[in-house]
Amino acid sequence: MAKPGETVKPGRSAIGLAVLGIVYGDIGTSPIYALRACFRGVSPVPINEANILGILSLIFWALIIVISLKYMVFILRANNHGEGGIFALLALLRPDQDQNSRSRRTLILIGLFGAGLLYGGTMLTPAISVLSAVEGLEVAAASLHNYVLPITITILILLFAVQKYGTARVGVMFGPIMVVWFLALAALGVNSIIGHPEVLRAVAPWHAAQFLASNNLTGFLVLIGVFLVVTGGEALYADLGHFGITPIRMVWFCFVLPALLLNYFGQGALLLDRPDGPLQPFFHLAPDWALLPLVGLATAATIIASQAVITGAFSLTRQAVQLGFMPRLRVQQTSEYSHGQIYMPGINWFLMIAAVALVLTFGSSDNLAAAYGISVNATMLVTTILAFNVARERGGWSLAKAGIFLLVFLTVDLSFLTANAETIPRGGWFPVAMGAIIFTVIVTWRRGTELLLKSYEANTITIETLLGNLEHDPPQRAPGTGIFFTARAEEVPNALIQLKKHNILLPEAVVIVTVKMTRDPRVSNDKRIHVKAFGQGLYAVQLNYGFMQGFNIPSDLSYCIEHHELPIDLDDATYFVGRISVIADRKKDGMMAWRDKLFAFMVRNTLHATSLYRIPSARVIEIGLQLGI
Repeated sequence: MAKPGETVKPGRSAIGLAVLGIVYGDIGTSPIYALRACFRGVSPVPINEANILGILSLIFWALIIVISLKYMVFILRANNHGEGGIFALLALLRPDQDQNSRSRRTLILIGLFGAGLLYGGTMLTPAISVLSAVEGLEVAAASLHNYVLPITITILILLFAVQKYGTARVGVMFGPIMVVWFLALAALGVNSIIGHPEVLRAVAPWHAAQFLASNNLTGFLVLIGVFLVVTGGEALYADLGHFGITPIRMVWFCFVLPALLLNYFGQGALLLDRPDGPLQPFFHLAPDWALLPLVGLATAATIIASQAVITGAFSLTRQAVQLGFMPRLRVQQTSEYSHGQIYMPGINWFLMIAAVALVLTFGSSDNLAAAYGISVNATMLVTTILAFNVARERGGWSLAKAGIFLLVFLTVDLSFLTANAETIPRGGWFPVAMGAIIFTVIVTWRRGTELLLKSYEANTITIETLLGNLEHDPPQRAPGTGIFFTARAEEVPNALIQLKKHNILLPEAVVIVTVKMTRDPRVSNDKRIHVKAFGQGLYAVQLNYGFMQGFNIPSDLSYCIEHHELPIDLDDATYFVGRISVIADRKKDGMMAWRDKLFAFMVRNTLHATSLYRIPSARVIEIGLQLGI
């Protein structure tokens, strides 16, 4: 029993509920529309036994090969300290190494473009999920048509508003609904399969091969609809850091996969029984008395589907920031037991605005469906390429073993991508365009920071050099304490260099503070704070924070004064903060002018590290530095 005030670690059942609510919402709602899209999509095919068995076989093997084998068995193993997603693969490839290698640079650029495409798809998923849910209500009341867009926008706003409570709480809240949803999928499927058990013959792969061979191009384009059954694969990989490998695998193989397969095969059995009936196989699985409850449950489940990509976007963005691919953004930790459970307000509200704009622009889920799929498909292709290289470089796989992995999954990815390319003129251009824009932002930030770092290093010195300068050319000192910040403990903050360079009086006591974030939830004071005295009034303080601990620099410095004999007076202290201004000086290895302007804009608007340190604003002095790139 927990003691009063003690936080209880979530149990397996709670984690399982959260996994259902967060990870499998997207892929779990595809039975509503995927099989119907295969028969009434871009390239409709006749409803007959051969085509039903062929399409069911394609769906079965897509789930087995893409999700069960590629992601569950192989891709989830390629994690960066428990974090998943395309940026985790990039981190494992050590993007800062071998930068002079053209093949290495190309590989990293491919990965970054895949990340950009994933963000494009992330913007679409909440819009199409919620909009299709609300449109489902028209089955019960067609008169609600004029209220579809207002209701959708309201639900989207509420959905993004609850994200601040954390993925664990949101997931446990959504989890019970998804349990009922998957149980309903399985029950409806079994009830239909009993009448036509011959539909189970579709597990044989030759039904898929015969379908593709006999329908030629028409059959090949059916892959656009088949791909809808696996679109949640990349999102569940991105959500890896929220829960870990074991819960995600267990829930998939023991619960989600059986329920999905039973429902798809049940829909196929229904079509065998009623080939000339209205093509709404999912809803017609239910008896008349259960139709309205099923519509309501499907509406709730489809709204939940957008949760996976929202939380995945948080994880991807934090990894991008940590790898230096994006500017610093505010991150709020929402769980003491999982480093991956976070909330990013800026990303959250950006996705909300994008989702609302997409709903207003496209107007219906049919129009949004034309834009859905290609970006996720292209990202899956990039994931396969990156995973192959990770297996070779970090996993120690032989070329033959890794080559088989690449050949099998690349063939599947390219087949789907070739079919999905047909959707580009009908809306697929949007996620591709958004992916290109985000890719431009990422590579501009990365290249700009590289150029900025070179320029900064040319204007900094080490602490040892500073001590020598103070000894041989002592500056005038003024009473009081000056507190400076540096990202690297061995470097002198540029603000301090500027004070000395311009013969400004240095404070009698100079404290250089370095802040480090650890992967532990909390760090005790005896391990968290390190103080070193260099002489000549110069001190270095390193503060190590756990990811659940908030920053409070004045409080920690007070602790140093009391317990580490740091001889300063905070009542007479001034905090000196460096502020970099970027200027384009048209260096030979620089960027184009418009990229310089874009980078300068991002630098001006990035979250300044010291804004999180709870420093009293009345005691802050900013010292500017112009650096050319």
